[in-house]
Amino acid sequence: MIAATVGAGVTAALSARTSALGLRRWPPGGAARWDRSNHRGEPVTLLEGPSLALAGVATLLLPFTPARLRVAGAVAVLGAATVGAYDDLAGDAGSKGLRGHLGALGRGQVTTGAVKVLGLAVTGVAATVLAGRRTSAVDALVGGAVVAGAANLVNLLDLRPGRALKAVLLVAPFVPGVGRPLAAVAGGAAAGLLGDDLAERSMLGDTGAAAVGALLGLALVAGVDRRGRWGVLSLLTALTLASEKVSFTRVIESTPGLRELDRLGRRPASPPS
Repeated sequence: MIAATVGAGVTAALSARTSALGLRRWPPGGAARWDRSNHRGEPVTLLEGPSLALAGVATLLLPFTPARLRVAGAVAVLGAATVGAYDDLAGDAGSKGLRGHLGALGRGQVTTGAVKVLGLAVTGVAATVLAGRRTSAVDALVGGAVVAGAANLVNLLDLRPGRALKAVLLVAPFVPGVGRPLAAVAGGAAAGLLGDDLAERSMLGDTGAAAVGALLGLALVAGVDRRGRWGVLSLLTALTLASEKVSFTRVIESTPGLRELDRLGRRPASPPS
């Protein structure tokens, strides 16, 4: 198990670097389609997201863990990356946050964010069913909510260079049991792309954040028991609701330890003009 887990992580890291180089050279639809401005107003590419998704799926083709878990992982990555890419490429900034998307839906307006939320939920349930030998309806819904919630939380953290990937790297080693190899794929892909993210050459976007978050969420679903899944879901729900009221960036900047970890490896903040 240990050798397979380490091998999966190393393979995912190398695959992520290879995918990033390949997509930079041959960007789907042209490089301009993926260009965005970061928090400094500087140009970055969203191709990091597809790079991570490709690396995850490529690594999951290898027989390092039971086939049902690898198939479930591939469904989680592909499904989350697809709806994330839809939001990245076709989304608008009119509605923000879960409350904004649900509010728009209540007014009869279907936003790309609402499509993403629904797509993540469906992806999570499908991946949970595929990962388990016998899964009840309640277990499938709880597992699906964990997968979708983890994808959404990683996306909420993707507001500063390296922040979301560091969170994945911190959580992945603590995933227990049979979920550990899936977590290693998520952590390895994150490690392979962290340098470019910190250097502000690229960013995850919804595509990458949703893909790596969904895979990490599925790893937790597979690795913990029923009580553990409820616990993870409670934590994800609390953090998601908190994000509607408080700024994660403000909390991190005001908390010693978290502030230094968040800034580690990142370029210094620009001086005020």
